[in-house]
Amino acid sequence: MKKFKFKIRGNTYDVNLVNIEDNIAEIEVNGAPYEVEIQSEVKTTKTPKLVRQPAVPSSESDRAKTSRPTERKGAGVIKAPLPGTILEVKTKVGDVVKTGDTLLIMEAMKMENSIKADKEGKVTAVKVNPGDAVLEGDVLVEIGSD
Repeated sequence: MKKFKFKIRGNTYDVNLVNIEDNIAEIEVNGAPYEVEIQSEVKTTKTPKLVRQPAVPSSESDRAKTSRPTERKGAGVIKAPLPGTILEVKTKVGDVVKTGDTLLIMEAMKMENSIKADKEGKVTAVKVNPGDAVLEGDVLVEIGSD
């Protein structure tokens, strides 16, 4: 219920808007109920709906059930968890990494985020350089089996 104070010709009125349906408004003026017909078109506001993209897994290694014969066992990629800028690359092709090793530092939402390996293996490709802008889901590093 919305409350308003109106001053008409020096008189003060407390008006409570109880309900609006189509062009009829139910109001209370100084405690007395009234039904008022609204002459102009009432525009209803709609709350926008938040539409999110499906979450992208950080590694493709959990696709064991749908692996293709041409893929190497244990191969996977590290993807950007959110949009940002690459600040520092801490690994290079040929490095052997363990789960939890920091691969690179990325700035997102004015914070530095450590992007860590979620599997063990040898780095087969680094797809980004310092200063690169990335979007959510972009491939950052490829990790293969030893």
